[in-house]
Amino acid sequence: MIFERFAFTRLKYRVAGGFTGLLLLLLTLIVAHFAVTERQRLQHERFTQRIEVARSTNHAVLQYLTDAETGVRGFQLTGDQTFLEPYGSGRAGAFSAMDRMAADPLDAETARLLNAERQAAEGWLYGYAIPIVNAGTIDADPGRALRGKDLFDRLRTANADVFAAVESYEQRLGDQERDGAQLATLLFAGLATLVVAAGLGLAMLHQRHLLVPLEHIRRTLRRLADGDLSARVMPAGPGELRAVAGTLNDLAAETERLISAEQARVSRGELRQEVTQQLQERAEPHDTGRPIEVTWPETAPPLDPAIAEQARSCAPGGSLEPAGLPGGLVIPLSGDAGCPPGLICVVRDEGRAWAEEERRLLIGLAREIDHAAHQERLRLRQARLINELRVLDEQKNVFVATVTHELRTPLTSILGFSEMLADDEERTDGLSPAQRRGVGAIQRNAHRLEATVADLLLLDRSHERPGPQQVPVDLARLVGQAHAALGIAARAKGLKCELVAEPGWVRGDAVQLERAVRNLLDNSVKFTAPGGRLECRLDCTGERAVVTVSDTGIGIPADDVPGLFTPFHRAANAMDQAVQGNGLGLAIVRNIVADHGGTVTVRSELGRGSTFTMTLPLITEKRNRPAAEPTRSGHG
Repeated sequence: MIFERFAFTRLKYRVAGGFTGLLLLLLTLIVAHFAVTERQRLQHERFTQRIEVARSTNHAVLQYLTDAETGVRGFQLTGDQTFLEPYGSGRAGAFSAMDRMAADPLDAETARLLNAERQAAEGWLYGYAIPIVNAGTIDADPGRALRGKDLFDRLRTANADVFAAVESYEQRLGDQERDGAQLATLLFAGLATLVVAAGLGLAMLHQRHLLVPLEHIRRTLRRLADGDLSARVMPAGPGELRAVAGTLNDLAAETERLISAEQARVSRGELRQEVTQQLQERAEPHDTGRPIEVTWPETAPPLDPAIAEQARSCAPGGSLEPAGLPGGLVIPLSGDAGCPPGLICVVRDEGRAWAEEERRLLIGLAREIDHAAHQERLRLRQARLINELRVLDEQKNVFVATVTHELRTPLTSILGFSEMLADDEERTDGLSPAQRRGVGAIQRNAHRLEATVADLLLLDRSHERPGPQQVPVDLARLVGQAHAALGIAARAKGLKCELVAEPGWVRGDAVQLERAVRNLLDNSVKFTAPGGRLECRLDCTGERAVVTVSDTGIGIPADDVPGLFTPFHRAANAMDQAVQGNGLGLAIVRNIVADHGGTVTVRSELGRGSTFTMTLPLITEKRNRPAAEPTRSGHG
């Protein structure tokens, strides 16, 4: 007994020492990995930041000098001193940026190319820009302009060389970091190998002194669990394991006395549970929200829940032969967010195994069933969604009708009484100038609100509105009238307006077509700055009449073009500049043109202007008449 306690104490200290050494090695590996990884991360961030600063600064140099070159060219052509403002700021900004890069160059090659870029910038500055600025007058010499372009092209080349040097430095740095990462990986692999070796040694120690006795105890327990109540443990190993073996033998003796009664009680409970489960599984579902189980033939036994549990480990598209079900084959079915997954279980009476060809056939059949079930779920959801959209559309119609009705009644009163105030000469004489201006503002805004209500009604009833009146319309005269109607607004902003209209006849509603053209012209006047240019053209080619309205206005951002003809849609730059509008004009144009069998498109460049093109079908009999001279007019 004393020897056994001594051996156990020695084994305990060896096991504790082994675990301590293994833990220290593991901690060393973790700390080393963290330190090396953190160092590599910080170094990577530092170098990446330097590279990004160099790249952005080099880009800023070219941008500054481009602004300066644009200013010099503008001054050279016009002699306007305002063009020299970007020249001065661009010149100072460019050399300041080059000084920052020169203060901390990435490497010798970058410093050399940066010096070359500075020389190219100074060459352009002293060879072209400064002489023109100092002259102070318009310089129409084409030779000097070509020389300036050549010098600036050299500057662009030098800037591109610096950018290429930065990219090359970044690539070399990435190669160095990958080499360092590989070295660190080898180091950590060596430490991991050491930890594994220590773990194997500790496992061998446990195998010899602990696991063998424990395995003997486990086998004895397994025999007892299998019903061999005569199994006993042979005491071996440390004292604690011997004590466990003795206690287990006593427990086996006591279990042998009670096992018979327990087996009888468990058998009765299992039988009762099985009968209850079968009765519950035969109940038919009463709603679609509960799981559905179909059995064929009806006399077949229900599926064991354990089989369904095993099927969860098999992905859809595969198959599983469940344990405890001879001749059975389970094929999972996929589900989705609104339907849990299911399965198909096929069982052979004779319990034969399934051949590979049979398995593939059943998997293909299950795939078709799964697809059909998925399509049915999609159909039901689509029907529900369509019904919800229909309800929303009806609610929208009710809302628009209610709002427009409630607005038109007070608007009628506002317009009537304000017009009475404006038309009553005696009352007007009694109004002060501020009051008269107030009455005028009330009338203008009330008319504006009335027009918005009319636009809403027009858009809301577009699906109920009959087709346009099928009468011949002189499109050239119509375009000319719309162009002339906006002459006062165009002259007020100092716009140069041109009209070129070829003779052309279309069939439709003249009032609605004129409204569409006026909406396009009104938008061009509204979004074009004073001093700009506006052009309206009517070209009749082939079977189509093409009305084109072009301007030099603020343009439309590319992201806003796809939704431009959607009701209430307004471009971002129009809202930023607080240009008045309700976003209904272009939607009305689209509806009118579509009612007349035509199309309307837009082509725009931000800051350069927009071009709207309205295409309509020509009338054959009118087009065959002798052509008149095109209408040309303009005002500014």
